[in-house]
Amino acid sequence: MNSIKSNALEPTRAEMRGLPPGQAAMRLLPVYGLPILTLALILLFAILLPRTFPTLLNLRSIVSDKSIIALLALAAMIPMTAGKIDLTVGYGIVLWHILAISLQTAFGIPWPVAVLIVLALGALVGLLNGLLVEVAQIDSFIATLGMGTVLYALALWYTGGRQVVAPLPEGFLALNGTMVFGLPIGGFYVLALAVFLWLVLEYTPVGRYLYAIGANPKAAALNGIPVRRFTMATFVASGFLTALTGVLLASKLRIGQASVGLEYLLPALVGAFLGSTTIKPGRVNVWGTVVGVIVLAVGISGIQQFGGSFYVEPLFNGMTLLVAIGIAAYAQRRRGAK
Repeated sequence: MNSIKSNALEPTRAEMRGLPPGQAAMRLLPVYGLPILTLALILLFAILLPRTFPTLLNLRSIVSDKSIIALLALAAMIPMTAGKIDLTVGYGIVLWHILAISLQTAFGIPWPVAVLIVLALGALVGLLNGLLVEVAQIDSFIATLGMGTVLYALALWYTGGRQVVAPLPEGFLALNGTMVFGLPIGGFYVLALAVFLWLVLEYTPVGRYLYAIGANPKAAALNGIPVRRFTMATFVASGFLTALTGVLLASKLRIGQASVGLEYLLPALVGAFLGSTTIKPGRVNVWGTVVGVIVLAVGISGIQQFGGSFYVEPLFNGMTLLVAIGIAAYAQRRRGAK
């Protein structure tokens, strides 16, 4: 039933002790190769595009555009720690951003209450996903794909293919329309969430339990870990964060439309899968996911500034996903061989 497995391959201190500098560097290359590649791409594009790439305007554009993807990638990463996949992160955001606007404009609900309703519904959908996966024993890929399709159908039914447009309160627009230290506030949301998830996953028993479940759920259950409860909790957290991202998307776009949202699914999954190939190779992790999204953002921004066509972004995302899955599978085989 596991869609993915979680097995870390980062070298331990005992393994690194006594290695010659050359061998130590090669041992660390899989761990820090992607961050090094990110810095190399930034330097390359800064040299080739000195007037447009290394500018504050370009940085603001990247942060504003990719913060939504980064939040969704972190949301998708949470079930991955337990060996599951949640595809509703891409479908759910379509309905949640429409609902966040419609509750205010069509039903006259104050924006703080509307936000809370959307967040509660997102957590409820996550709970339903958890029940389908853990109680009904449906594979997470199939269960979340079906649930996501239902959410997307609801968005199409409600909007009838039309845009939802109406004046919105300034407080709601400020949620994702504020600048902090000269940068869009969305980037700081990503940083705060990443730090929180990193602390939970790396320094609390909850994180150790989730990684144990992702590596081997049967062994985790034999060791007394409540596998079903923790796995369901990952889907609830993912649903909640997806709804939160939908609220922020609505604040940014100021309109709701069913054609917006699905394009975030692939890059979010790419970022999460790329995250399993770096920092802690073979295991999904927070900072690896953040680095994965940055690589996508830098690469696509640079290619587009060179005059890349409209199809460059999905092509880049798709090719990167295939490479990420291949590297992750190779890392897991190495782990199994050891």
